[in-house]
Formats: sequence, C-alpha cells, structure tokens
Amino acid sequence: MDGVIIDTEPIHHHAFFTQFAELGIAVSDELYASFLGSSTRNVFQRLKQEFALPQKVPALLQRKRELFNQAFDTDASLDLLPGVRALIQDLREHDVQLVLASSASKATIARVFNRFGLGPYFSHTVSGEDFVQSKPNPAIFLHAAALAQTPVSECIVIEDSANGVAAAKAAGIYCIGYASPHSAGQDLRLADRVIQDFSELSATEIRQLVG
Repeated sequence: MDGVIIDTEPIHHHAFFTQFAELGIAVSDELYASFLGSSTRNVFQRLKQEFALPQKVPALLQRKRELFNQAFDTDASLDLLPGVRALIQDLREHDVQLVLASSASKATIARVFNRFGLGPYFSHTVSGEDFVQSKPNPAIFLHAAALAQTPVSECIVIEDSANGVAAAKAAGIYCIGYASPHSAGQDLRLADRVIQDFSELSATEIRQLVG
C-alpha cells in the first residue's frame, strides 16, 4: 500500500523522525532506508536492540501511530498515486482479484481505505502486524495467495521496496517493481519487470503475464 497505492512515506518519515527526536536517538538515512517494507513493530524491535531503548515495543508503536494519524488527518493534499485508481478499476472490471498485503498496521490500512473508498475493490486485506517477521520474509504474500485461493504461479505482486520485491520472489510470485520517485535508492533488480508509471499496466496485460 505505502508507496504503491498511496504515497504516505513522507508522513511515516515525519512521524518516525519526530519520534526519534523524542527518544534522543540518531537514525541514519541508510538505516531508515533499510526499514522500507518492514512493519513498524519490526522496526522498533530492531531500534530497541540497536539503541538499547528502555520503552516497550507496544508503547513505541502507539506513539508512532499517534504521530502518523495526526499528520495523515491534517494533510489535505494526500491522494492516491497517479494512475492507481484507473488501474484498480480496470482490474476489477476484468474480474482480476485484488488482495492488499501491506506491512502497514490494520488501523493505517483502514484509515487509507476509508478515506479513499478502496474497500469495494479488494477481496482481502492483510497486515504485516499479524506476522512475526516482515518482508523480505515471504509469509505475508503466501498468506495473501492462500486467501485468494490462487496458486502463486497465477499471482502478481507490485512492490516499490527492495524488501518487498525480495519477499515476492521468495514466495515464488512474479513481481513488478514500481520505481517510485518517493522511495529512491531501493534496489528493484530482483523484480521481473520494473515500471515508472502505472499507465504502463493494464488488466489485459496483467492477465497475459500469468496466463
């Protein structure tokens, strides 16, 4: 979802670094970039170990969520990425099942879906908070395929992060990498194909890829 359907990364970045300042820790850009595609729980598990933070992970999660929600609700400019709604509508009109498999929390997924009316387009949503390990672990995509009752050989994942692409390929799923300008520096070389814009995709083409 983040970075593929909607660009909430600047909001996550703001929330995280506001919290890092509150915690008095210096997180490098390189370390932060390695978090993309990971669940917030896994991020704080790593940071707790890295910086010997005394706070419990649930408390850290709650504060991050408060900061994110405040920024999300007050950002009137926030919208779906260009071409995303048209592609989603095209896929549904051609009976291509859509499943969201996001590292985001259930609360964040619900916030995005409610604000932009995405619920009717997706048969299932899967949150990374339900998994012990985040992407690049393939568990979330394998679970999404199982929910869709579809063999992985007939699935396609669209991802904008190196961790996400690695998870898709580890699950044995064809992966389209989206070279988002908002997540620059992500290594998408493992993807089967890389796009720059969602206008490059259509339901007909996607059906042919798994045909």
